[in-house]
Amino acid sequence: MPRTDERSVVGLSNPGPFDSIEDVAGRFASVGYVADRLLATTVFLAARLSKPLLLEGEPGVGKTEVAKVLARVLCTDLIRLQCYEGLDAQASLYEWNYPRQLLQIRLEEARGVDRNAIGSDIFGEAFLLKRPLLDAISGHRTRAPVLLIDEVDRSEEEFEAFLLELLSDFQVSVPELGTVRAVHRPFVILTSNRTRELHDALKRRCLYHWIDYPSFDKEMRIVRTHVPEIDGTFAAQICRFMESLRELDLVKRPGVAETIDWVRALAAIGVAELDVAAVNATIGCVLKSHADLQGARALDIGQRVSDACRAASLSGEVSTHSTA
Repeated sequence: MPRTDERSVVGLSNPGPFDSIEDVAGRFASVGYVADRLLATTVFLAARLSKPLLLEGEPGVGKTEVAKVLARVLCTDLIRLQCYEGLDAQASLYEWNYPRQLLQIRLEEARGVDRNAIGSDIFGEAFLLKRPLLDAISGHRTRAPVLLIDEVDRSEEEFEAFLLELLSDFQVSVPELGTVRAVHRPFVILTSNRTRELHDALKRRCLYHWIDYPSFDKEMRIVRTHVPEIDGTFAAQICRFMESLRELDLVKRPGVAETIDWVRALAAIGVAELDVAAVNATIGCVLKSHADLQGARALDIGQRVSDACRAASLSGEVSTHSTA
């Protein structure tokens, strides 16, 4: 019997934009994003299966950046919907350009257009202001965009319910224009900081990945990628100190974004080796609440700095990573 194509067996008709999991990791790395294999696998599957991708994790671990990097490596548009309390379907879809509609009516009146015909065309595409969700499924693009629905946990359950239909059919109804269907189905990434639990129905429509705080090795790679001029010993000291901070009971544990900001801040003031004075002077780059600042200053910062420097030098990471 002739061999059956694998994609027909499993019901796959979309080859996706990536050739392999390694292709995802390599293309992400080419634009400065260090993706571990689990994340690269999930992105690959989301693209191959045409499924939305839900990314959860603490603030600052790189969830939003995944969507930005994805748009860059695919050479396509990034459309971002920032969620907030009170966001509704109308605000995320479209609104009419009322000033332009009014101007059109006045121009028609001035030209002597028949009264019954005045304003007959003001509910057309030319007067439509597309918001992110409608923009993402409109047919004016030649390739599928990346749609980022950022911090979906900040929206309310009514909006979450609306998303269920959109993510299932990728079509919406505009009463004045009819149904708008996606010509190129967008690659959808949703992010959540887990300020509330999302509904199971939304999760079922998505592939899921939890982005945790990075391991020491991964954080070293990230720091060296974003600040390649940093000395390997210094980078290791900073990453070890960040590990120590994340073990504390903080209101908001610092993420990778804070690590990169801190490295750049220390470099800006000419610090080349971690010490207590440098930490005390720049701790606001890392800790972003008054309670955390007070708690950190009540600790033995000197001991933590010493421990970080000792761990960086004794465990051999410096020689391993300094030329990474």
